[in-house]
Amino acid sequence: MTQESLTEKLAKHLMRPVDEATRQRARLHLLDWLGCVAGARQSDLAEQQLGYKEENIASKAAWLGNIMEMDDIHRSSILHPGPVIWPTLMVGGQYAMDDILDAAIKGYEATIAIGSTFDDCHYRFYHNTSTAGVFGAAAAVSSLYGSDLDKTVSALGLAGSVSGGLWQMRHENTDAKQWHIERALSNGGSAGFYAAHGAVGPRFILEGPQGLYAATCENPKRITFPRKWRIHEVSFKPWGACRHAHPAIDAALELKAKLGSLDGEVLVETYADAITFCDRPDPQTVVDAKFSLQQAVAVVAEKGVPELADFEQDAIAAFAKARRRVTVKAAEDVTARYPEHYGARITCSGQTFDLVDTQGDPERPLSRDGIIGKARALIAWGRLPDVEADRAIDLALNGDDPEAIHKMLRDWLS
Repeated sequence: MTQESLTEKLAKHLMRPVDEATRQRARLHLLDWLGCVAGARQSDLAEQQLGYKEENIASKAAWLGNIMEMDDIHRSSILHPGPVIWPTLMVGGQYAMDDILDAAIKGYEATIAIGSTFDDCHYRFYHNTSTAGVFGAAAAVSSLYGSDLDKTVSALGLAGSVSGGLWQMRHENTDAKQWHIERALSNGGSAGFYAAHGAVGPRFILEGPQGLYAATCENPKRITFPRKWRIHEVSFKPWGACRHAHPAIDAALELKAKLGSLDGEVLVETYADAITFCDRPDPQTVVDAKFSLQQAVAVVAEKGVPELADFEQDAIAAFAKARRRVTVKAAEDVTARYPEHYGARITCSGQTFDLVDTQGDPERPLSRDGIIGKARALIAWGRLPDVEADRAIDLALNGDDPEAIHKMLRDWLS
């Protein structure tokens, strides 16, 4: 008997029926992504992309979906499924809404299932959203085409054969992170399309002798297949900064509420990856500010609840003095809880607050109203009128016409 590959096991897992409660959860993630796209309309990159004559709205949306750093996140796989999966499915009106939602759920599942197997060595060099997202895009398109088990396995194999995305972009002022998203949906979607039409991909693309694990991991984790769809594990981000900065924001808010102010020196202790990605005491760009623990905590100390404007260029200078009061370091106990728990400890004026789980995570979920409010704020930030927020909320949460969502994106981005 031929050995069953990991992608064959995953493809079988994806063939399960989707329940209505999970479809309703997917609608919230769709709205969240639409808000992120709308919010990015005022970015410099958006000006370039919106001026480009290419009419592929899905591609344009993919470039914008994670610029605001408010895209959804799965903790243990340390990746963002929404920015890849939703633009992959913005294909016009030939599919029913339930088909789109089911495909998205399966795309999230494949992305997270594979992303959760990557080890620290992989994440040290590779952008998990990109390396795992290409599998999710392939799974989503395979679902839309009604591909059988073998064709879905081929789609995953083709997608995995071009998986990639290096973190070098963090060290330079580039648009590579957004391009990774566009490439993941483009390559994954293409894999799903060609496999549905007969192209055959490698079955052992993950665990084979020259597969993804051999190339990018030292000790890949075991792939698992839980009964509940993993989209229920995905977190919503309330603040316009890197998720690694959110625990410090939440802990600072809690300690400030307890003390009444954060006037003295502030010590931030958090997990090692948060230091690696977000120890930026002197941010120079908007991206730097969004990836700066010092900026995030300075905002809380000086004014309280962060707003989108607090990570823009003008705010970098405005919070410079407050940033100098913030010291950051890794803490072994907080790192030991990560990535299952994104936490931080804040100390100021002799008082400490230790936060285990961050707002928006399953243990501290954003309410439906909170998700809607976030979408409204992002759509307004993107300089769209309130009626467009009403339109997006209704289409995402109640609509049955994917073409209407596609048309709305064309209106926003053309």
